[in-house]
Amino acid sequence: MSKDQKVAVVTGGAHGIGLCITEEFRKAGVRVFVIDKAEGDHYVGDISKQEVLEEFARYVIQEAGHVDYLINNAAPLMKGIEECTYEEFQYAIAVGVTAPFYLSKLFLPYFREGASIINISSSRDRMSQPQTESYTAAKGGISALTHAMAVSLGPKIRVNSISPGWIDTAYTVYEGPDADQQPVGRVGDPMDIANAVLFLCSEKAGFITGENICIDGGMTKLMIYHDDYGWRKEE
Repeated sequence: MSKDQKVAVVTGGAHGIGLCITEEFRKAGVRVFVIDKAEGDHYVGDISKQEVLEEFARYVIQEAGHVDYLINNAAPLMKGIEECTYEEFQYAIAVGVTAPFYLSKLFLPYFREGASIINISSSRDRMSQPQTESYTAAKGGISALTHAMAVSLGPKIRVNSISPGWIDTAYTVYEGPDADQQPVGRVGDPMDIANAVLFLCSEKAGFITGENICIDGGMTKLMIYHDDYGWRKEE
């Protein structure tokens, strides 16, 4: 590879939003290293484990020598307080918060000037459904970790997070209430997130760091009251 070629690392990059990000990076000429639990043509491993993170980081540096973009995208487990065990909650935090922290630390000597870390959070870092505690806690943690790392790692490295709302990875077209609850009038798809990731990694976003950008079609801004503006809770 060229010494000038950009290098990206994407966790959970074998499917969904992570796969879309990976594909868009590659279209832009970026060399991408993916780690995912799913079998496939990428580094297979469980990022909840310290030894896996260390082995993967060594592999990337041996292959590429440097890192320009780290996209912490792997999704934590979602279980609620009634069913989630201690071990499962710890696993969610390990995947959603500890792994992004530790990968950032492992790559720290190898990030090039102008590098960018993007943490994928969720609009659930500010709103919830019942029985989602493990996922929500992890997503809240990664949002807070983002601004802490931005302060510690600047000016060499910018750190931002993205909080996706409802993103349909099958690119389904929804109509009616499912679409209308987003002020933009549709459900999101992975390209909505991938476009933002590539923007935040670019020089065009050079004055943006420590930010959490919620990309949800405005869903978290829409106030819904029973029997108001056509919204009605079925009895």
